[in-house]
Amino acid sequence: MMRPIGLFGGTFDPVHCGHLRTAFELLTELQLAEVRFLPTGSPPHRDQMYASPELRLQMVRAAVTDQPGFVVDDREMRRSGVSYSVDTLADLRREYPQRSLCLLLGMDAFLGLPNWHRWRDLLTLAHIVVAHRPGWRVPTTGPLGEVMVDHGTGTIRELHERPAGRIYVRAVTQLEISSTELRTLIVGGGDPRYLVPDAVRRIILDTRCYASAHGANLSP
Repeated sequence: MMRPIGLFGGTFDPVHCGHLRTAFELLTELQLAEVRFLPTGSPPHRDQMYASPELRLQMVRAAVTDQPGFVVDDREMRRSGVSYSVDTLADLRREYPQRSLCLLLGMDAFLGLPNWHRWRDLLTLAHIVVAHRPGWRVPTTGPLGEVMVDHGTGTIRELHERPAGRIYVRAVTQLEISSTELRTLIVGGGDPRYLVPDAVRRIILDTRCYASAHGANLSP
């Protein structure tokens, strides 16, 4: 039996150590074959991107290059139009018809799931793994409460034995790093050292991909 593939999507504007630590813990603790980072091309819930798609992809590649089991998939950036997760999962399901696929989400993203395009179809295509954040509780009522009753599991084994259809909640070490606050820091002339990998910091400093858009002047 082949181990599951973890799918970690996001704008990654920029990718930071909070993303990487969550992905690393899920990779090891869930015994995933890999965590595949999928930078979003044109997200449906966000009007403005700050770094260009090319730079965001470059930063993600730089961030994961030294970690075995971390890979980058640029299919959403190559796709025209809005990037819907259900379309990405359908695409991957065609490539891996029998393989377990695990969509990795933070708890805040999970709580917003009913606003996603065709969100109920996600569980026909993949499992959903929710990285638990302190202060958040798994819903027990409403649409998410209903799907937790029908699809929730407390065992990793089901993620390996079935290709899709389960929701698994996992506590992870939470590094409280916000991409929004990180951009604000950089625009204000602050140094993102220790918040992003050194290779990502170098790209931010060399290209001024955030500072230039807002008239700030960040020095190495």
